[in-house]
Formats: sequence, C-alpha cells, structure tokens
Amino acid sequence: MRLLLDADIVAFKAASSAEQPVYWGDGLWTLHSYESDAQASANAYLDRLRDKFGDVEIKLFLTDKLNWRKDVLPTYKSNRKDVRKPLVLPAIKSWMMQELGATSAPQLEADDLLGIEATRSGGIIVSEDKDLQTIPCTLYNPAKDTDPREITEFEADYNHMFQTLTGDSTDGYAGCPTVGPKKAEGILKGCTTVAQMWQAVVTAFEKQNLNEFQALVQARVARICRDSDYNRKYQQVILWEPPTT
Repeated sequence: MRLLLDADIVAFKAASSAEQPVYWGDGLWTLHSYESDAQASANAYLDRLRDKFGDVEIKLFLTDKLNWRKDVLPTYKSNRKDVRKPLVLPAIKSWMMQELGATSAPQLEADDLLGIEATRSGGIIVSEDKDLQTIPCTLYNPAKDTDPREITEFEADYNHMFQTLTGDSTDGYAGCPTVGPKKAEGILKGCTTVAQMWQAVVTAFEKQNLNEFQALVQARVARICRDSDYNRKYQQVILWEPPTT
C-alpha cells in the first residue's frame, strides 16, 4: 500500500504550529520559530498515518515555485501574494525534500502530482484539499474521513464541472457569476455524461453574457491533472478540452 501525501498542507501546518510570539515589554513583540519544532510536528503527522495504515510507503509531493495555471489565467492565486507565510515554511519544505524524499516537478502543484501519480500507478491520496475530489482515486481526508473512500470517474468529472461553475475564491478564480453550490447542483442535475455537463456549464455562462472560451478558462484552472493530462517526456501539461460526444 502506498500513501500519496499532500505535503504542502503538512508543511504549512507544521511551520505555523512552530511560531511563537514573545512580548518583550514596552509594546515590543517578536515572532520566532524553531525548525526542530516544525520538523517534529511534521513527523508526528506521518506517525499518525502509520498508526492508522500500518507499515506503508508514504510519498510526499510539494508544489513548484512556478505554476502552469498562471499561463491560462494570470490572476490565478494572485490574491495570496501579500499573505504572510509561516517563518520556517521554506526551510521545512527544503527539509522534506532532503530528508523525507519529497518531490516536486516543474510548474506543477502538489495536487497535480497527486492526481497524476494516483491515476498512473495507484495509491491512496491523503489530503485535506477538496480539489482532490476531482480525481478518480482512493481518497483519505484526515480532517474528515474515518476511512479512505472511492471517487469514481463520473464523480470526479462531476466535481470538476461543479468547481468550474462555483469557482474557488481561495485560488483566485471566479467560476460562473451568481452560481453557488446549490445553483451548480441544479445546473448539473440529470446530466449523465461529461458532454452533457459541459453543455450545461456553457449554457450557464452564456446566461451571464459570457462565452464558451471564458467557461473553458475556468474549467482548465479547476482541472487537477490526471495522468492523461500530462506529457511526461516534455514535462508539459496537456490543457483540458471538452468532450465532443
């Protein structure tokens, strides 16, 4: 059994937990972190997974500094550029690479690497990110799930179209204006194929005076890569295209 771990979340949580505010008096506060505290927190996370799953191989995946989605939508995640990151986050990611065998790949997010690996070679994806529900895989969310659950290909495709409609404010893409979760459910209700879902998505965008290409931009940034979406030889993402039938 292999666990495919979203190491971005683990690194962020570990680095955040290590931060300690200190008040020196006279209105002076400082913030400090020990790398060892963050490392201990990350190791404890891995130990909890081993306690649950036994003697398993755990592969860690991290996001690259460059991101292919910004070529599709330049404003992708631009809302995060001024958000302060935990002090030792870069150091913990480097430690994960050097000591825990974490991997990254040019322009790919950890989510993409997880999706590619799971659909190519199998394994249980371990992540708290809802975006991984757009991958046909075995998925375990430590924050919500008691046990791993299966995401079928249809469920994954539905979730991809759902995300295209609702967007993701955290990741900086808007989806279809005025469409929230309840409305998205109604738009996709009764669809039995990806082609039907895509036509329903396009119709929803057109009702907002937007066109199919604008819908396609949202669908492409919402798409978490599967093995079929990635050219390994050239290390390039194959942009999602809507089905014709």
